[in-house]
Amino acid sequence: MQIYIIRRLLLVIPTLFLVTLIIFFVIRLIPGDIIDVMAARMHYFTDVTRADLEEKLGLDVPVHVQYVRWLKNLVLHRTLGDSLWQKTSVVDEVLIRVPVTIELGILGLLVSLFIGVPIGIYSAMRQDTMGDHIARSIAIIFISIPGFWLGTMVVVFPSIWWGYMPSITLIPFSEDPIGNLKMFIVPATVLGMAMGGLTMRMTRTMMLEVLRQDYVRTAWAKGLRERQVVIRHALKNALIPVVSLVGLMVGVMIGGSVVIEEIFSLPGMGRLTLNVVSQRDYTVVSGVLLFFGTGMILVNLIIDLIYAYLDPRIRYD
Repeated sequence: MQIYIIRRLLLVIPTLFLVTLIIFFVIRLIPGDIIDVMAARMHYFTDVTRADLEEKLGLDVPVHVQYVRWLKNLVLHRTLGDSLWQKTSVVDEVLIRVPVTIELGILGLLVSLFIGVPIGIYSAMRQDTMGDHIARSIAIIFISIPGFWLGTMVVVFPSIWWGYMPSITLIPFSEDPIGNLKMFIVPATVLGMAMGGLTMRMTRTMMLEVLRQDYVRTAWAKGLRERQVVIRHALKNALIPVVSLVGLMVGVMIGGSVVIEEIFSLPGMGRLTLNVVSQRDYTVVSGVLLFFGTGMILVNLIIDLIYAYLDPRIRYD
């Protein structure tokens, strides 16, 4: 197990290097550049030429030279540079918004697990009953409804019918924990519903497979109670694919947070991404995407390590 952990940690380094390459070069394939956006929005060309702007922003050298400069600052100085528009530190911009996105993602993940795992277990234990059919129908509905549409409906219709609008001013958790959770619970539920449907179906499928195994039949034959059979003998093995699904859910929720934060006016990383992409602010976009990519790598590393706990048969040495 220790050898596996060391190998996985060492593998993080080349993986992060590839992530930086992809991030830095792909965002420059977006049609239009920051000079065009500045010219359209601020009419710089009345006093300053395009060449002057490129030199001022550090865009007057080839792209690979820009990448080397950016990577050097990242590795040696642990900085992501400054915003090309506002000249503020990218690290500061990210750190201000990281707590919002992390809280939204964690709550969305918890919602999906709280919805999916218990209902999936119940559906498997009551296969082909009315409760099973209702649970499977709910899962399909959750998967089918687009999050952006549901979020829009949640904002629009309550305001029309009851005059209720979600708070658009961020309430810090340190100042008012209850108010903070009230603010996040609706967008987190919208974010987690689709993945809750997938988790429900995956849990049901794996529970049905595990319940047909010989060791589970032996547990039933010994006269153990249903709760003991499910929790002590079936659940851990059934959750292995569900844990793997969590790694995919993190990526989906990162993408979903971009839309959900915009709909509910949450000042997180997703909303920042929309703003800086429209402005072609390359340094901020690179910093945000690097944070997301690093988070995905670390989450999948943790999930791989959880496998050994859930199933002692898994060995990596």
